[in-house]
Parts: sequence; structure tokens; C-alpha cells
Amino acid sequence: MVRPAAARGALPAVIVIHETWGPDAHIRDVAGRIASAGYLAFVPDLYAHGGTRPPELAPDRIAAFKRFTDSVPAGDPEARERALAELPETERERIEESRRAVRAGMRRPGRFVENLRGAVAHLRDHPDCNGQIGTVGFCLGGGLGGLLACDDGDVRATVVYYGTPPPPERAGEVSSPMLGIYGGKDRAVTDAVPAFAEAMATARKPFDHRVYPGAPHGFFNDTRPSYRVRAARDAWARTLGFLAEHLG
Repeated sequence: MVRPAAARGALPAVIVIHETWGPDAHIRDVAGRIASAGYLAFVPDLYAHGGTRPPELAPDRIAAFKRFTDSVPAGDPEARERALAELPETERERIEESRRAVRAGMRRPGRFVENLRGAVAHLRDHPDCNGQIGTVGFCLGGGLGGLLACDDGDVRATVVYYGTPPPPERAGEVSSPMLGIYGGKDRAVTDAVPAFAEAMATARKPFDHRVYPGAPHGFFNDTRPSYRVRAARDAWARTLGFLAEHLG
């Protein structure tokens, strides 16, 4: 949890929902940026269900998985398999274990959403929070932020960075205004946006979204090769404006 040191009294709170790599240095940096904009920023570790992480999701294991992922061309499974085959057996097995554990969690998001509802409840009762709560989620966290908005009426603003939108049939359940940030080259996620946008419009739910042409998945993460500075700069300005509008 981070708050501006000089601020007095309770503040609006923003839950920063991590991407596949967990609450790493990048996500903690984002929380610091949000706090410096005048919010109470809170980062739950969704991989530590019950308080501890399983070995295959330990921070050093996830970091190794991330380094490997960044070393191969995105969207090229054959190149990934060749690169895996070149690794020592123990290292290869550890990366594969972490990859399977991450993918298993993504296929069953219910527990993550349950933990995020716990985060909302924690902030709602926290003396540093004024009761206004929003979320900013990235990749996995962006998709979870959308699902949380379907399940928790206390969320007042939802920002989704390249996360899969909720199913269109759940648009009527979304409790908060939503801002979607997407990459034009991230077809696996972005192709689902038009149907969700249409469903949100039909349900008369506010959904402002922007697709950045040529931007890949993860373009906001300035620690990875996918970073695109112009798209990231514009997206961040939109994010701060959206939070200021809806969290007062």
C-alpha cells in the first residue's frame, strides 16, 4: 500500500491488479505513480492465496519465466519450443512448471476475483480510504478488473490495460464506468473488444476505449521489449483523467 506522504486525511483508493508476472518492480512502480497522483494505491499479490505462493510461482521462478519469454519472438510457439529445448533440463522444467501454473490460474479466474473482492472490503474499512475505490489492471489483471466490476458494486472506476473483456452477456452487470486500453497488434485480446463495446452500449453502460495501432500486448510495461512510449504516454494521461473524473 502506498500513499502520498504529504497528503492528509482519507483518499480515494486504486487497486493495482498485476499482470502475469505478479506484483514485480514494474507494478510497484505503477502503484507509486498512482499514489503520487493523489491516491491510496494497493497491490494485492494474487499468487499468494492464503498468504504464501506455491514454489512454481515464487518471485524468482516467475522472474526466470519472464526473462525466457522476453528472449523469444512474441507469438511464435515454434521459436519458444526451440529455445526451451536448448536450455539445461532443470531450467527447462522449472520454466515449464511456472508456465503451467500461470496458465492454470488464468483458466480459473474465480479465486483471483474472490481475492480482489477481499481487497475491496479491506480498503472499504481502511481509515486511509474515503470509500471511493477503483482498479487499474494489466493483462491478466485487466481481465480480472473487468470481472470484478461485474461482481462488486463498490468499484466506481475500472481501467483495463489489454485485458480480455468480460463476456458480452455480462455487460449489464458492470457496476462502474470502464476505460479500455488496447494494442492494435494484440489481436487475441483486441478482437473481443467490439462485441463487448456493443453490449455495453446496449446496456447503457459507459465504456470508453482506445486501440493504439501497431502497439503489441504489454506496450505499457517499460521494462519489456514490448514497450511503446507514445502509446504508453497517451494511455497514462487518459488513465489519470479517468480516475480523476470518477474517483473525485
